[in-house]
Amino acid sequence: MSHVVVIGHGMVGSRFVEDLTTADVAGEHLVTVLGEEACEPYNRVLLSDVVAGSRGLSSIAMPSPAHPRVSVQRGTAVRAVDRERQDVVLADGSRVPYDHLVLATGAAARVPTTAGLDGPDLPRGVHVLRSIDDAREIIAATLNARRAIVLGGGVLGLEAASGLAGRDLAVTVVHPAPALMDRQLDEAASRVVESTLRRTGVDQRVGVAAEEVVLEEGRLRRVRLDNGEVLAADLLVLTTGTVPRTDLAVGSGLAVERGILVDEDLTTADPRIHAIGDCAQPPCGASGLVGQGWEQAHRLAGLLTSGTPTGVTTGVGDVVRPKTAGVDLVTMGVCGSGRADDPALRVVRLSDPSAGRHLEIVVRDGRLVGATAVGAGRIGTDLVTTYTRQTPLPADPAQLLLQAIAPATSGTRRDSPSLIPDRATICRCNGVTKGDIRAEFASGATTVEQVAEATRATTGCGGCTDAVCGIVDWLRAGDASSPSGTASREDRFTQAKHEQDRAETGAS
Repeated sequence: MSHVVVIGHGMVGSRFVEDLTTADVAGEHLVTVLGEEACEPYNRVLLSDVVAGSRGLSSIAMPSPAHPRVSVQRGTAVRAVDRERQDVVLADGSRVPYDHLVLATGAAARVPTTAGLDGPDLPRGVHVLRSIDDAREIIAATLNARRAIVLGGGVLGLEAASGLAGRDLAVTVVHPAPALMDRQLDEAASRVVESTLRRTGVDQRVGVAAEEVVLEEGRLRRVRLDNGEVLAADLLVLTTGTVPRTDLAVGSGLAVERGILVDEDLTTADPRIHAIGDCAQPPCGASGLVGQGWEQAHRLAGLLTSGTPTGVTTGVGDVVRPKTAGVDLVTMGVCGSGRADDPALRVVRLSDPSAGRHLEIVVRDGRLVGATAVGAGRIGTDLVTTYTRQTPLPADPAQLLLQAIAPATSGTRRDSPSLIPDRATICRCNGVTKGDIRAEFASGATTVEQVAEATRATTGCGGCTDAVCGIVDWLRAGDASSPSGTASREDRFTQAKHEQDRAETGAS
């Protein structure tokens, strides 16, 4: 019997164990999970919701692997990997042997090299947002804070800023790049997002860097910017990216660049050691989104149980929609600076900053390969569907954007559940289609909880929950074969389809 040791009990590590035990029908593997955190696994993607107060800590908990061949050791730190002896050394000096070792150590929050942040510990009033303990500390800090600064205007930064503004703090985002979410947005789109954010109570300094965090008696008081401006603050949240946790790989002599180098089958140069999730660097690149980590977990489980990897690791799944109150924004595929200087790309844009709207599509060979939609409502959801399904485009792709300003037509809505194809993806994190939900419903999964257990829909970023509820309501009403449903069910599904992309998957 093979002993598989998994280092890391987060979203990807726990998913791998679940996939492995499901695929191991012959019962050939024993699994030991070594988790550094003392708690059950939890959905890290939803930590910004916890800060915002829209979710409680208990609501983001994920089920711990419960299987007779699985042993989970929580609160266990690993000191080293001994490849020659083929075991791992724990902090207390004990050793755990392995036949296969899976590194799912994730990533740590990056602390910028800014004056005032150069000590071994963060000063009082300064926090990162990477763990459940970080979220608790930020929430506690808001009770006595009036002015907050979020350093870093990526997806997580905007979500954190929106959450803090919802707790009645005056919030300013400081971002050194010329555009917010500069991995996804160009400057034109950013300007529209900036003006919309201001209306929600989130101010920004874009294209300006923090030069110094000013402390008094070891506590945050102000942040000095490189343009000379000084901002007073009681709370500083650092959302300046992540650093893959590769120390165990480095210490054991494995090849590391940004992450742990693995091949397309998630295997390092040592055939008995694998890496998945945020700590891994596959040939296709790392997206930083949880969907890619889950795809890797599924693929590796297939490799270890059958010798054949399951699925294809592509890194696709790059639909990003920040959870920012009052800001309707979605990006996907090639966007922002990623489209620069590529003559094969056709870009069509509709920008109306005064109306808070910016739309852009990127086309290659008659297919949608990227898009940005700000303040566009339904069109953003439609673009996501076109992109993920790779639907052929009309001869004039500008028609995709003109729908955003076309008047509504009467009759059955085109996003009624009855008109959504079975192949349409409802839960992008887990690749669950409407047809999958229908099939499980027909097999007896007649509640949202049962559908979630059978398909994993709703267990990722949570953005598809309302959409799944709408489909289950429609199926329970017996209208699955009817061309129309009741107005209330259509209204619920319409709203759900517009909102299902709002939670982000680990642009985090």
